[in-house]
Amino acid sequence: MKKLLAMAVAVSLLMGASAAPVAAESATTRIKDISKVQGVRSNQLMGYGLVVGLNGTGDSNKSTETIQSVVNMLKSYGVSITADSLKPKNVAAVMVTATLPPFVREGDSLDVTVSSLGDAKSIQGGTLLQTPLRAGNGNVYAVAQGAVSTGGFMAGNGGQGVQKNFPTVGLTPNGAIVERTVEDDLGTNGSLSISLSKADFTTAARVASAVNSRYGNIAKATNPGRIDIRIPSSYRGNVVGFVASIEELPVMPDSVAKVVLNERTGTIIMGGNVSVDECAITQGGLTIRVEAASETSQPSPYSYGTTVVTKDTDVEAKEDNAKTIVLQATANISDIVGALNAVGATPRDTISIIQAMKAAGAIHADVEII
Repeated sequence: MKKLLAMAVAVSLLMGASAAPVAAESATTRIKDISKVQGVRSNQLMGYGLVVGLNGTGDSNKSTETIQSVVNMLKSYGVSITADSLKPKNVAAVMVTATLPPFVREGDSLDVTVSSLGDAKSIQGGTLLQTPLRAGNGNVYAVAQGAVSTGGFMAGNGGQGVQKNFPTVGLTPNGAIVERTVEDDLGTNGSLSISLSKADFTTAARVASAVNSRYGNIAKATNPGRIDIRIPSSYRGNVVGFVASIEELPVMPDSVAKVVLNERTGTIIMGGNVSVDECAITQGGLTIRVEAASETSQPSPYSYGTTVVTKDTDVEAKEDNAKTIVLQATANISDIVGALNAVGATPRDTISIIQAMKAAGAIHADVEII
């Protein structure tokens, strides 16, 4: 038996009188959770180094950078050796990365990530040699050294091997020592700026209004992503306390009406500000079933006839009654979900319906397909 199944989904949209969208409730949050103070930022550090003490799992002779690095290192200690005579199976060339937090001082410790650069099989149990870590401007801000912990392993015998996690990437906790202080002049000119995590005109205006309600007319939304604030004279000697008080102020961030559709998984995410005009949604199903049966015709005994096989095909078509539901012009997100569930729409059917609603201009939201 062979079955062919096809689903037809029709969406009919009737534009009605325009109505004001229903306001959705937004969560009140702290200014600290949706913004940051300009100048308070981290910096990325990177360096090239060597991991030694490996149990034959280091780089091979094909890794010329490792051989050259070992030769140069030994030469600085007064040991002369040629590159041809060196077998670096216990050494691995690595890249060392770290993040330099704001306001760190000399002597502070940082965690560093050590990643194999050559063809080493594992850096488990190795020791990172002293490695300068540079920022994008070329200056050295920290120096890293210490034991490498990979959190994985490799084991093999007789051509069979087992590997867990990634033994070519490891971590050295508190392996870097800060050598240069990073100081940002916060509020030294009597003002500071707050940057929103997501630029929005309404949210910027609300943040400025919240600050002005607390301290007077000292804040101004310069653009959708930045609010400039004058530090009150009473806080000139306590900028940290002033920033802390601003971060705790409650504000209601605004969000754009948006619908995100994932056609690969059938996932649909809708924001609370989504609204629609009056429209009618119709869904119906069409099922086609094809059956093929074989029949055999046998000749009479002792006759000269031959056996004949014939095929009998039966085609049946069935169309279900369509289900129609009408949404009023005051519909919001809950009405959309309830209506689509009422007509029995699957997630993939719902995606097609929302796309058709957007094409007809009946849904007021940004529709994004990922």
